[in-house]
Amino acid sequence: MTNTTEKVLSSAEISARANPFDLNGPVDAKLRTDWADRKHGDTIILFDVDGTLTVPRLLVNEDMLQVLKDLRKNYVIGFVGGSDLVKQKEQLGSNILELFDFAFPENGLTSYRLEKCTGEQKFLDYLGEERYQELVNFILRYIADLKIPKKRGTFLEYRNGMINVSPIGRNCSQAERIEFEQYDLAHKIRETMVAELVKAFPDFNMTYSIGGQISFDVFPTGWDKTFCLRHLAGEGFRTVHFFGDKTFQGGNDFEIYNHPSVKGHHVNSPTDTISILKAEFDF
Repeated sequence: MTNTTEKVLSSAEISARANPFDLNGPVDAKLRTDWADRKHGDTIILFDVDGTLTVPRLLVNEDMLQVLKDLRKNYVIGFVGGSDLVKQKEQLGSNILELFDFAFPENGLTSYRLEKCTGEQKFLDYLGEERYQELVNFILRYIADLKIPKKRGTFLEYRNGMINVSPIGRNCSQAERIEFEQYDLAHKIRETMVAELVKAFPDFNMTYSIGGQISFDVFPTGWDKTFCLRHLAGEGFRTVHFFGDKTFQGGNDFEIYNHPSVKGHHVNSPTDTISILKAEFDF
């Protein structure tokens, strides 16, 4: 009798299967004409927001805006972040859709191309009310029993394509964010909570992705940042770059950073992002 062991796939491999992207796929000539005047119009550069384009939850600086403006003359650019568009406007400006060719709030579950909305997926439609409440009740009970130095408010935030969970609460101040991030690094508050959720809901087919300083996202497997690649089909892109800071296993940039059709660039700050762009790209 042959003894076979089924390979356990990593989250990156699962996402790549759920969201394949063929760099040599068919091109829609009508879509392609929008990038025909760019020197490198067959290359798209995607950016995470927090920690990549801006300091987490703070406003983008003028140096980054100028670099993005210059970069866009030769390349197609877009951003993909876990937050909704309202929060991303707080960081990148109210004219955010004018600055990028593609905008992918909530990992691309809501998508924009040249300022026009092109698609939307809803977390609640996928999970259903009964299962959703089961998940939410577990999270709120867990946080209620959690012993950490400080708690504020908005521990769970519902978004179109996911829920965002924050043990300290999203209403904390900037100083409290930094304090919690350091506490979390030492005590693994988010990592431990994610492990408990995985154990409690093995059949929900959810991914738990740690991002930013104070929270983690919960969404159906395959609805991570690789989801945005679905919106690039037919555009004629032969190279896809991605810049992100949370590229470690469990971080919310991990899956797209490791996607086989994507060239990933790890950064530690917006300053890193600018340095790599100036060193490696033609603009």
